[in-house]
Amino acid sequence: MPGRLLAAGLACGLALVVLPSPGGAEDALTALRRTGTLGSGSAAAESDDLRLGGMSPPAAAGWGGLNEQAAIPTEPRVSGLPFLQELVNAAPAGSELKLEPGRYSGPVVVDKPLTIDGGGKVTIDGGGKGTVFVLQTDDAVLRGVHLSNSGVSHDSDDACLNVRGDRNLVENLRVDDCLFGIDLKMSNENVVRGNNIRSKPFDLGTRGDSLRLWYSHRNLIADNRIEDSRDMVAWYSNENHYLNNIATRSRYSIHFMFAADNIVEGNRFYDNAVGVNVMYSGGGAIRNNLFSHANGPTGMAVGFKEASGVLVEGNEIIYCAVGVGLDMSPFEPDTTIVIRGNRIAYNGIGISFLSDKKGTIIENNVFEGNLTQVAMGDSGSASRNLWRANYWDDYQGFDSNQDNVGDRPHELYAYTDQLWMDVPYARFFRNAPMMETLDFLERLAPFSTPVMLLRDEQPVFNKSPETSKRSEK
Repeated sequence: MPGRLLAAGLACGLALVVLPSPGGAEDALTALRRTGTLGSGSAAAESDDLRLGGMSPPAAAGWGGLNEQAAIPTEPRVSGLPFLQELVNAAPAGSELKLEPGRYSGPVVVDKPLTIDGGGKVTIDGGGKGTVFVLQTDDAVLRGVHLSNSGVSHDSDDACLNVRGDRNLVENLRVDDCLFGIDLKMSNENVVRGNNIRSKPFDLGTRGDSLRLWYSHRNLIADNRIEDSRDMVAWYSNENHYLNNIATRSRYSIHFMFAADNIVEGNRFYDNAVGVNVMYSGGGAIRNNLFSHANGPTGMAVGFKEASGVLVEGNEIIYCAVGVGLDMSPFEPDTTIVIRGNRIAYNGIGISFLSDKKGTIIENNVFEGNLTQVAMGDSGSASRNLWRANYWDDYQGFDSNQDNVGDRPHELYAYTDQLWMDVPYARFFRNAPMMETLDFLERLAPFSTPVMLLRDEQPVFNKSPETSKRSEK
């Protein structure tokens, strides 16, 4: 164990304290597994390639080869500031660097187990070029620093922080004025928590991603606040946990691509174009989150594209253009998508199906205040899916025996709605006075055959007290 070391003599008079890191401590992810939050981790032993259908990692990832190593910097990018890399080079492996408050120049590459603690009073300036900080090691800690002023190149994916190792802890950082925020590549079992992340003030499409995982598994992303970035994205990344994060004013709160068994729980996503989008992925759960104000032409709280085996449970989905959207999902034969126990309220469309596929189970949800409860993207019907024990605020039946189950099934038909469902451009006229008049006449004396979109055999007559309390919040 390295001894205590005090280093001083910087030009600006700042000091560096190097302390031994405590040994034998259980890492955060192991502790969470032991207490049950992240599960047993038994699936970790199974080959990730096999679980993705034998898919091997691509030779390159768009922003460089997967085994690319960052060179140790030799010159600061900001003159007149102490060069933090020199202090990193001098620190023994396994030690702790407690930085004196102030500004330091990047770039920085850490290639050994090390704890760097800025106490919330340290800024590392990237000088407006390249990436500010790289953790190219296992079992390191980066805590309480402000990373800022990366380059603006999408070709090199200039970021505030690159993580290129396993079991690192990244917490309580302030990340701003960087093109990309925190980027994990082939990095497993890291903990990224309590960070504030914001991109450069560019247009939405030209900002970088706030937090990106590439071929990175079993990471914990918790208690972060993300604002004014582009996407939080996971590519080819399995069994990651996104817990209690806040994401606002971005494009995709979380976008999964070819990613399996990820958990999204207890987050708050609002004022984003899309909440959680699951594409070409399977397994996992989206539960107990708040989605609100996902509006605009592509506005959607939860979306599925050729996805299978996902649980959507206990979420509050309100004031969005579309609550849940399904496109060719579930995709794999004999799989399901379960939408259970959610409040889907005051949206333009509650649930949208872009294709007539079976395999979705919709049960114990509350549908209220939506302009359209269910919509189809083609001439089919959603009745081949299982609709069970949902509450519908437009149910037109009674509960004569007071068992809180409607005396007759709830059936939802599309009348004039078929026009704007079949012809997307006609959606502009939805709820216009003329369309409302045509719909009334269609229901009064149908001049075309209506389409039955769904049939709930046992609709709930009254919302549960728990749902009512949640609705009042």
